[in-house]
Amino acid sequence: MATKGTVNVQTENIFPLIKKFLYSDHEIFLRELISNAVDATSKLKVLSATGEATGELGDLTVEVILDKAAGTLTVNDKGIGMTEEEIQKYINQIAFSGAEEFVKKYEGKEGAEQIIGHFGLGFYSAFMVASKVQIRTLSYQDGAQAVMWESDGTPEFEITDIDKSDRGTEIVLYIADDSKEFLENGRIEDILNKYCKFLPVEIKFGTRKQFQDDPSGEKDENGNVKRVEVEVDNIINNPNPAWIKSPSELTNEDYNKFYRELYPMSFDEPLFHIHLNVDYPFNLTGILYFPKLKESMEVQKNKIQLYSNQVFITDSVEQIVPEFLTLLHGVIDSPDIPLNVSRSYLQADGNVKKISAHITKKVADKLADMYKKDRADFEAKWDDLKVFVEYGMLTEDKFYEKAEKFALIKNAEDAYFTIDEYIEKIKPIQTDKSEKLVVLYANHKDIHHQFIEAAKERGYDVAIFDSPLTPHYIQKLEMKLDNVHFARVDSDTLDNLIKKEDELPSKLTDEQKDKLKPIFEEVINAEKFHLSFENMSETDAPIVITQPEFMRRMQEQQRLGGGGMMGSFPEIYDLKVNANHPLVGAILAKKGDNRQKTAKQLTDLAMLSQGMLKGEALTNFIKRSVDLMK
Repeated sequence: MATKGTVNVQTENIFPLIKKFLYSDHEIFLRELISNAVDATSKLKVLSATGEATGELGDLTVEVILDKAAGTLTVNDKGIGMTEEEIQKYINQIAFSGAEEFVKKYEGKEGAEQIIGHFGLGFYSAFMVASKVQIRTLSYQDGAQAVMWESDGTPEFEITDIDKSDRGTEIVLYIADDSKEFLENGRIEDILNKYCKFLPVEIKFGTRKQFQDDPSGEKDENGNVKRVEVEVDNIINNPNPAWIKSPSELTNEDYNKFYRELYPMSFDEPLFHIHLNVDYPFNLTGILYFPKLKESMEVQKNKIQLYSNQVFITDSVEQIVPEFLTLLHGVIDSPDIPLNVSRSYLQADGNVKKISAHITKKVADKLADMYKKDRADFEAKWDDLKVFVEYGMLTEDKFYEKAEKFALIKNAEDAYFTIDEYIEKIKPIQTDKSEKLVVLYANHKDIHHQFIEAAKERGYDVAIFDSPLTPHYIQKLEMKLDNVHFARVDSDTLDNLIKKEDELPSKLTDEQKDKLKPIFEEVINAEKFHLSFENMSETDAPIVITQPEFMRRMQEQQRLGGGGMMGSFPEIYDLKVNANHPLVGAILAKKGDNRQKTAKQLTDLAMLSQGMLKGEALTNFIKRSVDLMK
């Protein structure tokens, strides 16, 4: 005898509401159904262990079966099953008061799709893609009667007794006309790989199709080999991923193997990893990997995957871990991260804050431990680590406090120093007359070679800051360090960068400078270069082109931050004529246009040293150089 009724909901028809609610992410229905199947299986294991469920557990594999010919997608488990009374309780009595108001409140918000399974609606997500759904189930309880629940997407349902000999629940979805994509093999495989890759129960994906040839060779009445329906299947998940194991069980190769499992398209092995394992005051497991970042800042914020009890939730974890940790790869699994609210609320959640703080501390402690245990190895890894460390120091003060002890500075001689060590090294000679310590730096050893060599001749040391975060990072260091200033080695003359008590006298009189000034103004672009005379050493270049540190740093910060008003300003350079260089003074002794030719040649040499001479200007310089040699 069939039992008929109406699903008890607080709105006239919840199914269109569900469809509207999750309109942008229909695929989540399969995650919900399989999660329910895994839960039913896990509950059976517990009941068996306590003696409440008797008999052999047998094969507990969850099956996902696609039958394109029949238009169905089936999720079948061998878990605890349900009685008719339990169907009435768990399926028909939906406690979802104020559904329409709730949907309106969260509609369109990021992360809203995560809510459905936590309001008793996991099963009903099936109606996003199905025109009819059947539940065929047999409880593990002795003497239970197998029943089938059926609904066509309206609040009406029907329950009937059926013959079913195997324990568990089979959910059959008759895929709707507007959701035929979910009858495609590849589409289902993609969803399973995304959401079910590490579920704790084996998941088998099968496809029912027709073979042209019956293996027995039996023929039909027309003499053709019969077509037989067979099932092709394979296990699609790893129920025991590395992060649920104890670190003592795993070798370094195990960790690298799991990394390749997570990122099969990655060709680089990670630098190292951190295994997370906390059970108080919150539950947290996972493995975080440090990728090789080099000088580029290829920030891909979808590399850390968030799981809840091995069920994939999201790969957008910006609100769960600090910004700089999104540079890492790996897995975080925590049932204590709330998924029943929009992700914008996660920041205010106590557990999320604690988890975020714990991960930050673990990462900082790991780096500090590596530095202490094997500094040489840490230095060897530094070029791959520095972008991550700098990003963390820029964005998280607690991380800065720990990182300032192991953050390194590399100089032009490829020697590494901590921040304190480097300050002590350069303090005796690079402190200017106002007692400010000046850190000279370059972004590239080859590009700034001329300026680095000039600094070394003075006994100065030049640090190499070549990460994309450099302009922001050195500004942070200036804020944190007392009376320390950073200046790129080509941002001014050395005597201006590190001002001492004694200033060199000029070998040119003011009258000679006044005569030379229009000669140089005639051969330079006045809109791009600001001309001035400087009293430098005779061994310095005759002309030096610099860009003020402040202006260049602001422009670099704007470019790194995506442009803005500063980025639209023209770049202005200082063209400094060395008043003490013999070639400059000799210009006045030349006749006719030779004055301009020499001035132009010296100016072009300075531009060439800065990589600023290109195209026709470079061609003319080469021709002029050849003529001067004749």
